[in-house]
Amino acid sequence: MLKNLIEAFRLPFVGASALPFIFGSIINREKFNFAGFIFGLVAVIATHISANLINDYADSRSGADWQDKNSYKFFGGSKLIQQNIFSERFYLKMAVIFAVISAFSVLLLSLVMKSFLVVLIYSVVIVLSWFYSVNPVKFSYRRIGEFVLFLLFGPVLVMGGYFIQTRIFPDLKSFLLSLPFGFFTTAILFANEIPDFTEDRNVGKNNWVSLIGVNKSFLFYCLLIGLGFSSIIINVFAAFLSPWACLTLILIVPAYSAARIIKNYYDSKFKLIQSSKLTIGIQTFVSICLILVSLLNP
Repeated sequence: MLKNLIEAFRLPFVGASALPFIFGSIINREKFNFAGFIFGLVAVIATHISANLINDYADSRSGADWQDKNSYKFFGGSKLIQQNIFSERFYLKMAVIFAVISAFSVLLLSLVMKSFLVVLIYSVVIVLSWFYSVNPVKFSYRRIGEFVLFLLFGPVLVMGGYFIQTRIFPDLKSFLLSLPFGFFTTAILFANEIPDFTEDRNVGKNNWVSLIGVNKSFLFYCLLIGLGFSSIIINVFAAFLSPWACLTLILIVPAYSAARIIKNYYDSKFKLIQSSKLTIGIQTFVSICLILVSLLNP
């Protein structure tokens, strides 16, 4: 049961939201608001889990996840609905519960910060995270999902963590520092959309893979990865990051391997599992590296 819940909540992937928020929170550590950090982190994780759950619910309702009932762990949904382990109603119910948990955490955060702006920003975030998957907007079905995800997993998380600690919003420095997280997380989404191309097309789920063409998708993948590393270099030149951040450039090697897999095996789901793993690893290690660089930089 526990294993199934972990898969349904996609817990191994919450680092994609937690790490950018942590990074944003430690950019300025002069007066660290620990209570605000904890409430913010709980809200971030709960919102991410809620979005994961509603995404599986929506893709089941649309029929996207029913065309291939095999579980690939990294893309195509958890498949627990299709395997009759959990119902659509369970996913919807749990999505609402985690949304309530995140809302309660944000309410406590607004009380700690004595700022209603926190509630307003969160309201936009939770709406975007749900409308990524569900009607009437369904961003992920209208070639807007990638841009929404870039905003949510880049600027929103980093600038949100920074705002809690500094009360400064908007801010150019925190925006520029958010770009690597946004680009690398979008690269994860894009890599995961490639193996689902046929199923998504059959149910009218239009994303950037369908726009570019699955056989040329490796080019856009390379662009996203290139923009991610370029944004790190820009932040180093702007003195927002220590030169030690350039150590992340060594991850160009696994990125090249992932791009080659996408180019040569774009029609093989089992081969593409490896490119998804590599991209998740790149995003995770870049995030951890930037956090460590920031902590070691006084």
